[in-house]
Amino acid sequence: MSIKLHPSIDNGFIATKENFVGGVLSCKCDTNTVRVKLSGQTAHNHACGCSKCWKPEGAVFSQIAVISRDNVEVIANADKLVVVDQNAAIKRHACKECGVHMYGRIEDTNHPFHGLDFVHTELSTDEGWSAPEFAAFVSSIIETGTDPKDMDAIRARLNELGLKPYDCLSPTLMDAIATHVYAQNHKSA
Repeated sequence: MSIKLHPSIDNGFIATKENFVGGVLSCKCDTNTVRVKLSGQTAHNHACGCSKCWKPEGAVFSQIAVISRDNVEVIANADKLVVVDQNAAIKRHACKECGVHMYGRIEDTNHPFHGLDFVHTELSTDEGWSAPEFAAFVSSIIETGTDPKDMDAIRARLNELGLKPYDCLSPTLMDAIATHVYAQNHKSA
């Protein structure tokens, strides 16, 4: 039996579409659906094992990407959005009825990812979003109930899907964080 990680990646995924211009994300409500327009392509799409990201029912991982916050616009039912945890670095805006996280925003201007919003492209029917590239915070799935004995098989499945597993972010993103920290620590007075 194949290990089930997330419905959007379990059977492989659609390749990134060149010149993709964006689309609309929709919450899971049948009426008064929250809709968020993304005007552009996402980046750094990945499977995330952290305990904070929204996951569809039965999924072990979330699937999350980033896009410039300037390209994110709530176009329907914004009044249904609430921030899940005001103390978190990423302010995850979720539908207060169905619980789906529509976007996560970093308000701290000193944060390395300020200016980027975190989004779940699986909430869109548009095809061509950036394909998942890696898996982050893989060990964290233990915190949400995964048996530690299953971790070798889960990592093997991620590798089989082409999603190199990390217990942090990908090296490219970790380099971006370190570069930001260096720049912050070496600003001219």
